[in-house]
Amino acid sequence: MRFDVLTIFPEMFSALTQWGVTGRACEQDLAQVKLWNPRDYSSDSRKTVDDRAYGGGPGMVMMVKPLEDTVNAIKTDHQAQNLSSGPVCLLAPQGERFSQKLASDLLKRSNLTLICGRYEAIDQRFVDRNVDLQISLGDFVVSGGEIPAMAIMDALIRLIPGALGDDESALQDSFMNGLLDYPHYTRPEVYETLSVPDVLLGGHHAKIADWRRQKSLELTLRIRPDLIELARANGLLSREDERFLQDLVK
Repeated sequence: MRFDVLTIFPEMFSALTQWGVTGRACEQDLAQVKLWNPRDYSSDSRKTVDDRAYGGGPGMVMMVKPLEDTVNAIKTDHQAQNLSSGPVCLLAPQGERFSQKLASDLLKRSNLTLICGRYEAIDQRFVDRNVDLQISLGDFVVSGGEIPAMAIMDALIRLIPGALGDDESALQDSFMNGLLDYPHYTRPEVYETLSVPDVLLGGHHAKIADWRRQKSLELTLRIRPDLIELARANGLLSREDERFLQDLVK
């Protein structure tokens, strides 16, 4: 999958392209990241990409033309590479809440363009003319779109077949089956007074699977009961799950 990222701070993305799971995926060409700086498409000598807001108020606003010229350059590059342009996504507080389902849906596209805003805002005319989807990580504000963009790219890259050492790892992540993940343990078997649950030491795969499912249900009910209702609405809970949840509530 190819990611085209519009940012005035391209150096920040070395954290994603050079390290860990995402770095290995880029090295193996499972994911391609191309960075585009709108300052390179600014027409003045200062490479200006922002100006004061009409109507007054604090902060600066990113200008339409440098951003739009950058997006057009990205689309031209797609055409030269015989790629169909995927959605143009803006990282913004008012966007759709990012989720594992949205990550899976976006992964179906061959490429994704991510717009990393800075300053107070982006000129709304750029958004209206160029943006297909706005995405938010949650109800909070950060200094720019770079960190949210990297979080989204990380979430997608780990879903690409071959990106993880074991593809089953992604399938067992929290939210993949609508629930939170179950607890995990490793050596030593006893740490101070805390022991690994006996069921995990017995080697009985069916019992381990049952224990993990029940712990996943228990944790989700306690921390994120909203996910239980969503999983129920989507038909992700079995009769055994429902019986276990009823016992927990009792």
